[in-house]
Amino acid sequence: MSYMKQKVVCVAGFGDNGSMFSPLLSTELAEEYTILPYNLPGFGALPLNERTTLATLAASLSRFCSSVNATVVVAHSVSSIIATLAAQEASSTIERILSLEGNLTSEDAYFSGTASNYNDPISFRTAFLSRLERMVEEQPIIERYMSVVLTADPQALWELGNDAFLYSQRHVPGDELGRAAKVIYFYNPDNLPQASIKWLNESELPKVKLEGASHWPSIDKPNLLSEKLREALTRTLA
Repeated sequence: MSYMKQKVVCVAGFGDNGSMFSPLLSTELAEEYTILPYNLPGFGALPLNERTTLATLAASLSRFCSSVNATVVVAHSVSSIIATLAAQEASSTIERILSLEGNLTSEDAYFSGTASNYNDPISFRTAFLSRLERMVEEQPIIERYMSVVLTADPQALWELGNDAFLYSQRHVPGDELGRAAKVIYFYNPDNLPQASIKWLNESELPKVKLEGASHWPSIDKPNLLSEKLREALTRTLA
């Protein structure tokens, strides 16, 4: 009898796409699980025919997970909110969210939230790319991220950023994340704002430290991330 590997859907953060998870395909995680990097509409896939919001992207993610019968989602940054909303849908198959430095407080919207400062997609995209370009010298890993943001749909980028900002003003993302599904939070404390560190320290949310990793651990620490994800999946799926 052939062995059917558990499917793990991976969703990248703001402006990024499934290529963020490509290094994981060469790790031991991929030997044990079927890794399915998912491109959100407007971010590696065709944009939606409606406004791009956390909710509309969540509906897209939920449909995909149902279509492949996936119960586990690895969600990066703002996509942890998207996975949260997807898991809350009545028809969702999502049971577990492995959050990679997902938004916990409003301060985590340090990229997406800045969209609210601009009146149109082009001015936001231009300013955001300029900001990333200035950051590359001190954080070379951002060069890959910037190149992917260049391919994102400008309208989708701006609309998602605005919606993420509003969501973070109305909710505490970490509280919503913890209520949505079985969650484990993966992070490097060096990458989180103080408000989110405080929230984590006061929370009972299971958490795993990724020492020395950047905000994009699948890029610079794929083997470490693979090891920690395997350990977590072994515990939660046992």
